[in-house]
Amino acid sequence: MAIRDWKSYNSKLIKRGEFYINPRLLSLWNDEIKEMNHKKIGNPYLYPESMIEFLAILHAKGFAYRELQGVLSVLSKIFFHFPIMSYSQINRRMNAMSLSFDVSSDNDIVAVDGSGIKVSNRGEWIQEKWKVKRGWIKVVIMGTPDGKIINLKVGDETLNEIRAARAMLQHKKTKKFIADGLHDCKKTFNLCKQKGIESVIKIRENASTKARGSLARKEAITRYRKLGYETRGAQYSPGEKSMVCIFGRENNSQDF
Repeated sequence: MAIRDWKSYNSKLIKRGEFYINPRLLSLWNDEIKEMNHKKIGNPYLYPESMIEFLAILHAKGFAYRELQGVLSVLSKIFFHFPIMSYSQINRRMNAMSLSFDVSSDNDIVAVDGSGIKVSNRGEWIQEKWKVKRGWIKVVIMGTPDGKIINLKVGDETLNEIRAARAMLQHKKTKKFIADGLHDCKKTFNLCKQKGIESVIKIRENASTKARGSLARKEAITRYRKLGYETRGAQYSPGEKSMVCIFGRENNSQDF
């Protein structure tokens, strides 16, 4: 049985909390508003974009718009008594946010992971009682050891993470591909072999050493067996270990 690195795991959870609750808007408010209103025509902005980003993260974690207004109300009482946005204003500004971001160019080492996000927290009882299917959003991200995004795909619950990862690899030049056990499949190993990419993929403990259409996977399993299940982590550098699970959860292996 593999031993969990609790120090690293705890550090990742703490870092995630800092990401969720990081109201940098309080220190950047005046400077950001001044920049946003530079040469602006019409009514000036009163609330910085960093405030909307902060609230958007909380909204993605399940906070309703009225609850977000409550969060601002508490912060206002503690910090400077800044004006409070109404929940309808929060809604409008959030929907008007620009979703563009800088995408890194090709990198030597990349990792991929995916996660599902519910569109709404409401209606759970209806879904269970009447078997009504409620859709959810799935995000697949390819990133680098230093946390930069290389590529991403967004879709509904039918988005296949394995195929999405292979599509990303097709259009990127990289030397090493890191992924969890979900990507332990013949087509992914074959693609890496074809493009000359070193595959660092978590292999099933009971994986067969027979090729069955993928000599690349057989070679990886043979190396894995020599290392042993508990010592295979030696093939990762400290930075790579943190990449294997971007969203902080384990996947079951599948073969596509």
